[in-house]
Amino acid sequence: MYRKCSFIILSFLLCTPMLLANTPKAAIKTNNQLVYEKQKSADTFSQMFSNGQFFGRIRSNTFLYTWEKETAKQKNSLISGLGGSAIYRSARFQAFSFGAGLYYLHAFFNDSKYPVTTLNKGKDLLSRFDYVNTGSKDMAMLGQAYIDYKGIKNTKITVGRQLVETFYAKSNDTKMMPNTFDGVVLENASLSATKIKLAYLAKQKLRDHTTAHSILMYGDANSSSSLAPEWSENDDSAMHKGLTYTALKAAGVSTDAPLITGDIHNTSIKNLKADFSFYYVPQLLSQTMGELNYKINFTGFSITPGVRYIKQFDDKAGEIGGAAYNATASSLAGYKNPNSLDSQMIAARVVCKINNYKINLAYTKIFDEADLITPWRGFPTGGYTRSMARYNWQANTKSYRIEVVRNANKTGIYKNTFIQASILHTDADENKGYFDENYYYLGFVQNPLDNLQWRLRLGYQDTKKVDADGLDSRLEFNYLF
Repeated sequence: MYRKCSFIILSFLLCTPMLLANTPKAAIKTNNQLVYEKQKSADTFSQMFSNGQFFGRIRSNTFLYTWEKETAKQKNSLISGLGGSAIYRSARFQAFSFGAGLYYLHAFFNDSKYPVTTLNKGKDLLSRFDYVNTGSKDMAMLGQAYIDYKGIKNTKITVGRQLVETFYAKSNDTKMMPNTFDGVVLENASLSATKIKLAYLAKQKLRDHTTAHSILMYGDANSSSSLAPEWSENDDSAMHKGLTYTALKAAGVSTDAPLITGDIHNTSIKNLKADFSFYYVPQLLSQTMGELNYKINFTGFSITPGVRYIKQFDDKAGEIGGAAYNATASSLAGYKNPNSLDSQMIAARVVCKINNYKINLAYTKIFDEADLITPWRGFPTGGYTRSMARYNWQANTKSYRIEVVRNANKTGIYKNTFIQASILHTDADENKGYFDENYYYLGFVQNPLDNLQWRLRLGYQDTKKVDADGLDSRLEFNYLF
């Protein structure tokens, strides 16, 4: 009943102003982050509400995955989602403001033909945990609920459920629901040419969950008496599946440890961007990241070489769950120290910009130590060798990618079609259960109207593994008002 009522309310909010919408109050960048119009101010407490802004969105997404050869475990899948969101942001009064976001979607798929266990890339269009336990194909939730404060000079503090955009934790809103967090985020720009963002995140709500869950704990039969308990907690594709409720309890480690993370961005040296990021999960694991990008300008074009280094520090997570994030006995046999998550990554790239084109040549190497653990939708190879749905940060993996982008901009409105194409080669370690792969990606984003956007993404997987090749097709429409 709650979800049906939520759908009726959301439908009313979304449909009422559709014909009145002219210029959009928001836009969507190619990385799926929303660009909002400037927040209004208030002179009185009542104006805090009356000057607030509603942002509506109607959204559909369709995922089709076709294997070159189907097997018992590899089934073609087709699933669509239809829904939207209603976001409210108050005006700012005496340094305070607040926001809330209601999200809804309904998934369309034939379970007898496309079982929920084989939905592949489209699994995030519903809560699999809810579906196997209640049969529900709906998701309705309060995805954002926060208060922020700007009463300290050059500082913003946000408390509550919110979208978080840092190197390690992102909203990654590529399906129908964003990835959100419950916690506190502090942003500060007091130091010259320096931006700092720090976050204490107590809970996460992945895109295919209707309730918040642990940051770094995988569900099992002892954490939930419901069906499919492995889908009840952090079941992200890159989650370390050895860090189960039972294993953490047996080791005397909290099953509700927070994620403490932060970014520092500095541009004090002309043409040089310096970034430092970290995360820390108490008693389990931590990482640091350092990156430098230096822009060299020429007549008519620029070249920007960049380097990135990541160091992963194991506390108890390796001893508890092992060096491989898929936590299978067969893959652990290929690790030099199967009980340690100490690891490193190096990356290098050269980015060339000519008029409205960008060419990115990049390389990454994960040391032959342990897999990198970052299941919060921030990708350590992002911007270098990260292509759609590719996790190439397993130990002893080297990746090479060439990417070409046309018509990029930061406005979120793409009158000229945005085109992104890339070829990725991954040299994997077969001893750890992985296979060399070529991955071909082609993506388009275009706005026929300022407030109407479509995007098509295609990815083809070509490996040496028998019957593992397939085409990943994704079509999305967004109407904003």
